[in-house]
Formats: sequence, C-alpha cells, structure tokens
Amino acid sequence: MERKSPYSPLTILGSTGSVGEQAFDVAVKHGIPVRALSANRNAARIEQQARALGVSACAMADESAAKDLKCRLADTGVHVYAGTEGICEMISATEGEERETVLNSIIGSAGLAPTLATLHAGKRLALANKESLVCAGEAVMALAREKDLEILPVDSEHSAIFQALRAGDKKSIKRILLTASGGPFYGMTRDQLKEITVERALAHPTWSMGAKITVDSATLMNKGFEVIEAVHLFGVSPQQIEVLVHRESIMHSAVEYSDNSVIAQMSVPDMRLCVQYALTHPARTEAVIPPLDLTAVGKLTFSHPDTETFVLLRLALDAIGKGGALPAVLNAANEVAVAAFLERKLSFVGIFDLVTQTVERLDAAKNTSDIDDILAYDREARALANEILKQGI
Repeated sequence: MERKSPYSPLTILGSTGSVGEQAFDVAVKHGIPVRALSANRNAARIEQQARALGVSACAMADESAAKDLKCRLADTGVHVYAGTEGICEMISATEGEERETVLNSIIGSAGLAPTLATLHAGKRLALANKESLVCAGEAVMALAREKDLEILPVDSEHSAIFQALRAGDKKSIKRILLTASGGPFYGMTRDQLKEITVERALAHPTWSMGAKITVDSATLMNKGFEVIEAVHLFGVSPQQIEVLVHRESIMHSAVEYSDNSVIAQMSVPDMRLCVQYALTHPARTEAVIPPLDLTAVGKLTFSHPDTETFVLLRLALDAIGKGGALPAVLNAANEVAVAAFLERKLSFVGIFDLVTQTVERLDAAKNTSDIDDILAYDREARALANEILKQGI
C-alpha cells in the first residue's frame, strides 16, 4: 500500500524562476505532492517539471507559450491553462477539496491576482511575491483574516522574522531588525554609480536570483519593499522596523522584544531553507542546505544603510508611512525603470531618478485599500513613468 504524504498538496506559481526551482528541489527531496505549476514563457522547462512531478495541471501566463505547452503535454492528462485568468482558474479548480498550499513566486505585480485567488479559494499561501503586499497589503491581509488563513513568508528576511516571533508575542515586539546584504555597490557614491553596467548590477555578492530582483537588491529598492511587506505581515508600524546592512548575510533578520532580548535566525544564505520552512511549517524537517560554520564566517558586521545615495529605500519608507495607493505607485514606477535599465534604455542612477519623479508627481495618490483604485493608480504610474522616460532622464 502506498504511504500517504504527510504534506498537503502544493501548487508552485512561477515554477521556472529561482524560488520556483528551489521549491521544485524541496518537493522532490521531501516527497511533497505537487498538483499544479505555472510559469510565464518557459514551456520547455515546465514540461520537464510537470513530467517529473506528475502534476495534473499547468498554466502559462503567455498564451502562445500555453499553446506550446499543450502540444508538449498532449500525451498526458495534464490540463493546460492560459493567461493570468487561467492561473487564477487553475488555483480555484480544487476549491473546497483537501487543504492545499500555493507557493506564489511570480515576479512583479502580476502576482497580485493569483495571491487574491489563492485566499478566495481558502488555500494556504506561501508568499514569495513581494508586490502582492507592497501594492495591496491592506486588502490582502484583510482577506486572509476574513478567511482565517495564515500567510507563510518565503523571503529569507520575513521567514527569519516569522521564526523569531515564535519566541514571543506581538505585544512584546520592540523592533524588527531587517537585514540587507547592501548589494554589490555598498559604499559607492552617486558619481560612482553612474558607471554601473547591467552586467555589474546582475552580479549579486551573495544570492542567486532573477534579473529584476537582483537589480532591486542593487538599488536597495528590494529592501524598501521588504519593509512594506513586514509592516503588513507582522502588524507593526514602519517606525518599529530598522534596516541593517549585514554584509555576511548570515543573520537573516531578528526581533527585539520589550525586555531587550534579540532573537535572530541564522543560516548559510540559501533560499531552499526558507522555501522548505514555509512548505513544512510548523514542522522542521531534514536539512536541504549545508550547516552553518560560524568559525569559518569569523565575524558578523552591521551598519546603517546609505539612504542619501540609495534613495529608493527612503522613498519606500515614506510610501508606507503615507500608505494608500502610494506603495503601488512606487512599485509600478520601479518596474518600468528596471525594465528600461535591463534593456539599456536607462542608466543605473536613472532608475533612482525615474522612480523619484514618478512618485513625486503622484504623491497625492488617495488613501485607499480598494483593489480597483490601486490597479488604476498602478496603470497611471506606469503611463507617467513611460512618458518621463520618453522625455529623457
């Protein structure tokens, strides 16, 4: 008789990206049953994954890629969905059945609709899509509370905080210490940053990630987004979060309690641990990463970020302080700017300038948590950012 897996069925959204591939590894190692997969365009890789895991459904955001995948899987019983609506339909297809975990590692604001679909379907959400909470944190968390669903963070920093919070309660939180590697350009001036190429920006000193997130890490925008996420995930004020540059990337974040004790989570920098903890929580299972040798590390250092040079972190702190649709405006402008940089249409410091100008011109974005309003501001910000780009930075 085949032994039933102790883990709930899993859907991996963004399965061909960095986090998705690591989720694939964790699922294979621990025998976690995977029901469905989604990707953007990489039909060849998702076919390999689908056959290896024996999934029942796949979805491709790109409709031509969905047609390609349907042909590739024609000899199987795998149902192939197309477009963002198809991804949401795939998520909802088993609503009401056995409790399922959906890991959302889709990049960008495209991940918001699948996040909402997951919660509406009553499924446990393992969240690696920052933009869901950056753009619509109030709405997402309200829906999770309404459905009595816990959102399990996958990012290393939020996973660390989530784990450290098991040592106390929300009332006792004094500060959250959110760590940052500082990126590849730590210590540089704005003048030095003017010479940064795409190749240099993509060479992160510690983590292996997709291009967009790697650039966000280099500008410290990623850390700004993580502050916004933490405010929503853990119900703290922006003033309770302190960003610390920690070049060794060993302490992934910490919580300081009212008695001044600091509880930190440390490990070698490997996202598979964060993915595994989200998928097997509350259990801790056999390691998928190497052990931490502190004597080999030698020392741990901490410093304050330079928000005068890396202005996007300061913009993010300002945006979450003002709230409403402003974080969505910030994210939309940044997506346009990073895409332009990767296409070599904008300089590295041009990312700072384009995002700043867009946010300043839409600073009056009204205080709303309504999804339709937020999406309207998202569209307005993208249009404005593209217009500023055409005019030249």
